[in-house]
Amino acid sequence: MSHTAVDAFLLVYAALFPIVNPLGGAPIFLGLTHTYTPALQQAIAWRVGVGSFALLVGSLLIGSHVLGLFGLTLPVVRIAGGIVVAAMGWRLLNAQDNPVESHAPDHAGAEDRVALQRAFYPITMPLTVGPGSIATAIALGSTRPLGPQPVSGLLAQGIGAIAGLFAISGTVYLCYRYAGHMVRLFGPSGTSIFTRLSAFLLLCIGVQIIWNGFSALIPSLSNAG
Repeated sequence: MSHTAVDAFLLVYAALFPIVNPLGGAPIFLGLTHTYTPALQQAIAWRVGVGSFALLVGSLLIGSHVLGLFGLTLPVVRIAGGIVVAAMGWRLLNAQDNPVESHAPDHAGAEDRVALQRAFYPITMPLTVGPGSIATAIALGSTRPLGPQPVSGLLAQGIGAIAGLFAISGTVYLCYRYAGHMVRLFGPSGTSIFTRLSAFLLLCIGVQIIWNGFSALIPSLSNAG
């Protein structure tokens, strides 16, 4: 990997890691999936990793064009995503504790399919790859080097950026994949407390995202007035 590719890799990974925050997202993932079997948790974690990679690549390559096509701005995307995140946090905070039960084989398959369908929404988007991650990926994709660049340099930069997104998605998978070990570590009571704390944190994150979106819109509203 060339020097240009390494720089692009480090830039993308360093910019997205604190926003995607797979370490902080693992407890939230656990709160949403702690009643599932370890095999189902692993399958969901894999789907979340793949979905995160697809979303980030799409945002990096064509995100700015999609927003322009619909006349959307990044602050509006943040507000809408923040509302969804806050709603999920509120729902999880007020959810009843459901102990792990053994289901009949004919029902288990249907429930597993429903659980796997939740892997993209809401776990992948907006809980893992949320408005902040999408906005950052769009900003990175919109950044162009100054002056003419050789094709080899642009290709190396693209390869490094995609590798950075792949590394982020792999980190998400690993953190979510082993989040289930917390259940055995904390026990049922500890897991319930941990889930409530994670839900409250998720609610706060949603409110913060909404506030960031409004903060970005306020100057434009003042100028318009």
